[in-house]
Amino acid sequence: MLNLLLRRAFTPPSAEETLKHPAYPSTIWALEPHQKGKCEVGKGRPGGPLKIAYEIHGEGPTRVALIMGLAGVKTSWQRQTKYFGHDHGDEYSVLIFDNRGIGDSDKPLSRYTTGAMAVDFIELLDFIGWKEERSVHLVGVSLGGMIAQEVAYTIPGTLRSLSLISTTAQYESGPAKSWTDALWQRLGFVIPKSEEQGLIDTSRQLFSEEWLAAPDDAASLPSPKTTPRCGPAPGSPDGEYRAFDSNFQRFQAQELFKRRQTGWFTRQGFLCQLIAAAGHRKSPGQLKEIAGDVGRERIFIMHGTADKMITVANGEKLIKHMQPGVGMIVDDVGHAAGIDRPDWFNGLLEERFIACNKLMETYTYTT
Repeated sequence: MLNLLLRRAFTPPSAEETLKHPAYPSTIWALEPHQKGKCEVGKGRPGGPLKIAYEIHGEGPTRVALIMGLAGVKTSWQRQTKYFGHDHGDEYSVLIFDNRGIGDSDKPLSRYTTGAMAVDFIELLDFIGWKEERSVHLVGVSLGGMIAQEVAYTIPGTLRSLSLISTTAQYESGPAKSWTDALWQRLGFVIPKSEEQGLIDTSRQLFSEEWLAAPDDAASLPSPKTTPRCGPAPGSPDGEYRAFDSNFQRFQAQELFKRRQTGWFTRQGFLCQLIAAAGHRKSPGQLKEIAGDVGRERIFIMHGTADKMITVANGEKLIKHMQPGVGMIVDDVGHAAGIDRPDWFNGLLEERFIACNKLMETYTYTT
């Protein structure tokens, strides 16, 4: 009933209104990387060779790699990038990148799989020199969590910790029995509709009605004192980060920005990523193998009961088969906790990083 009342009371702004909003120029935060570039991957593989765009924020000894989900770009991590790579950049080095099919990375027309996308990432780790034993804290959300499972299956010894957020070993929602069934269930993503309606529908899959209608919560976060990436805010030569009228409008602005960058978002790339997500499968035996090779005490799995994109049953099955050191089913949390609950989410991740760093101290001492 509350959701229905909020939906009636809240009128989403139009795209034109958001594009003209004083906060729009600072939609993407000015988080200048300490290192960035493009890495060629995929030589001799389907769709290759191709280039993957990446950034490293921070210069600290603790290495964190973040893998984004379906149609997400590296700037979608900006709340985590800021906290770990800038506010605490002397402690952390944070790798963010665009998966094949999105953003500044190449978008080959081929059959994408989570396995192939994992190899893209592994080759990127080779390129930047992040392949030492137990050197990387790996975090994957949604499709990124599926890719992270494949990474962990392939190079478990490289991982100091593995965090799987709002993801699944095999997409299940209702009666899906195969990846083709699951793909048909996601047809809502590809049925033609207006851009505005598409963003509204997507926002309601990712976030609660209450959060979408609430005032822009990012306005309360400390802002970097540099010029925003998409130009200085009008009347704000110091690069002030202004508030949108609602959390929905900030999400809408980020999506509009992504879709208006030349070549960042294509229907072809989106569909190829969607097929990869729908086709992902890790059997119970493979999940147990991953857990044993990475180390159950190094694994963190979190899923929210309010997740409408990948339902909570998927997270429960991951926890059942992997028996992680920390497994959390959290009431009232949706699909994108890193955006709508950033302080809480960042704190959870940091607790895991610290705990697994201590495991390394114990290992070094005993050996």
